[in-house]
Amino acid sequence: MGVAHDATTTSIEEAPLAADRSVAGLSDEPVDHRFKALPPDAEGLTVGALAAERRDLFTGGFTTPVLALSAESVEHNLDLLETYAERHGLAFAPHGKTSMSPQLFARQLERGAWGITAAVPHQARVYRAYGIRRIFLANELVDAAALRWLAGELDADPEFRFVCYVDSVRGVELMDEALRAAGATRPVDVVVELGAGEGARTGARTEAECAAVADAVAATGTLRLVGVAGYEGEVPDASGERVRQWLHRLVALTVEFDRAGRFAAATEAGGEIVISAGGSAWFDAVADVFAQVPELSAPVLKLLRSGAYVSHDDGHYRHLTPFNRVPEEGALRPAFRLWAQVVSRPSPEQAFLNAGKRDAAYDLDLPEAQVVRSGRDGTVRPATGVTVSGLSDQHTWVRTGPEAELEVGDWVGMGLSHPCTSFDKWQLIPLVAEDGTVVDFVRTFF
Repeated sequence: MGVAHDATTTSIEEAPLAADRSVAGLSDEPVDHRFKALPPDAEGLTVGALAAERRDLFTGGFTTPVLALSAESVEHNLDLLETYAERHGLAFAPHGKTSMSPQLFARQLERGAWGITAAVPHQARVYRAYGIRRIFLANELVDAAALRWLAGELDADPEFRFVCYVDSVRGVELMDEALRAAGATRPVDVVVELGAGEGARTGARTEAECAAVADAVAATGTLRLVGVAGYEGEVPDASGERVRQWLHRLVALTVEFDRAGRFAAATEAGGEIVISAGGSAWFDAVADVFAQVPELSAPVLKLLRSGAYVSHDDGHYRHLTPFNRVPEEGALRPAFRLWAQVVSRPSPEQAFLNAGKRDAAYDLDLPEAQVVRSGRDGTVRPATGVTVSGLSDQHTWVRTGPEAELEVGDWVGMGLSHPCTSFDKWQLIPLVAEDGTVVDFVRTFF
């Protein structure tokens, strides 16, 4: 075993975003029928030219429904997680599947993110197309075609760092077979995934099974074990105590593997030991437990992977965010608002808006009516007595009380629950300042 090192997060040696003009090039895309809600009279402009016009979301020709992303809230949220990770000595690889937006990735990396987390090969390909140099794939990768692509990326770019899960001996065998067939010359860095318990999602269920997977990795020449990881959000009947118990198991497994010399191939090459966890609901527990990682034989990369924070939400994560438990650390701000128009008012108790399942997240909670903008004079008021009761493909069902002053033509602004299924319904999202000015557009790739 080598010389011991403090269990602190390693520094970033170089910018993890390659010198690449792809993100800037998104502003050259033409505005056309592919993008919902953009002004019809902007046809023929580029996205950048339309953004430069600084149109008003409500009077600038945008059609409803239109999803808006608050520029101020996004900026606040980016700053808050950067500060949080620094304060707690964590590296940060936010999960990119939330937004699939290279522009937001670039802003996360500018704020010190180590890299970007992916879930599937397609996401990693998007990341590479936009110059991401460090990718953590939080899944076991056994697709031979994807592994062939990965081998080519690693061989072509010595600066590219890739880490993924392994959680089974069979998975290791498939990875090794595919990488050997591809003629890979660089080993793929892997972390053994410890499952969050019986009935949880992926991951080896016991420490003995984790050790068997690590042994299988050591027997290959194509894979290199660099650490352990998992996802605490899948702990059954999750509570602060249960999540911390599992995280302590993850730390203990890291220590055990290190003492057994299982990370020797990585550390002898000058690398660090990786320990990773952290969704958007329990990153306070991750910070607490990872602060207790003892001295190991190499520097430790303590990698947090929370992704939903960029936009936050007005439902699921509003209730689950760790900042509810540690308010002294700050608070995230919901950034999404979906605007739709009243297109039918068939009775005093009912109204219909022109947004539906194609436009709004609905897998966790229905949208929340928050404000009404008058179709007559543009004044904005609280959505008192207005309740979303259901969604059709292209309609929002609304219940209205006697205090609801709602008429055909009014715009209703709704908060959404679950960022991941909000971003994925929109290819180009206006980034809107507090005064309603559209200052930019966020491109997504789902």
